[in-house]
Parts: sequence; C-alpha cells; structure tokens
Amino acid sequence: MKTPFDILKRPLVTEKTAYQTNKLHQYVFEVDSNATKVDVKDAIEKAFDVRVEKVNIINVPAKRGRRARSRRVAIRNSAYKKAIVTLNAEDKIAIFEGVEE
Repeated sequence: MKTPFDILKRPLVTEKTAYQTNKLHQYVFEVDSNATKVDVKDAIEKAFDVRVEKVNIINVPAKRGRRARSRRVAIRNSAYKKAIVTLNAEDKIAIFEGVEE
C-alpha cells in the first residue's frame, strides 16, 4: 500500500500556481507517473485533512533545451505528471500559505 507521500512528489510553486491558490482554491503537485485522480484525491485528503472537490491530471511532456554557454550541448528535461487539485472554499493547505501573487 502506498502512502500519500509516495503519490505526491512535490508541490509546484510558480506565479501562476500562486494565483490559482489565492483566487481559485487550486493547488498544484507533481505526482507519481502511475497515479490516478482517485489516488491523488485520497492522498491529498489523508495528508492535509482537507476536502477535495475536483482533480485534474496533466502529463507534461519532456522538453529539449540548450545549455546557456554551449551551442552543442543539448539538455533534456524529463516528462512528469502533475495534478491540479481544487479544494473546498473553506479549506487551505498550510505549505502554500505565505506565497503571494
């Protein structure tokens, strides 16, 4: 049996996710590549003691780029899966508190 923190890898904090947190009650996490919406919902509810209304899952594809000082060295970022979790309006997750838009 997987624990909630086996499914939830890390929170994603960017300018866009700060806006989603403050205005839309949505929190964004990188999740395990085999996780389903039901798995993510159960993990969030167990780990943070909140009520989840909706879960959207997105597969983010791998991207290629170049190293800043070299024209020939190509870098590849790994693909990952992220979940956008919408909570009930009264609930909040404490690790996202203090992040302002």
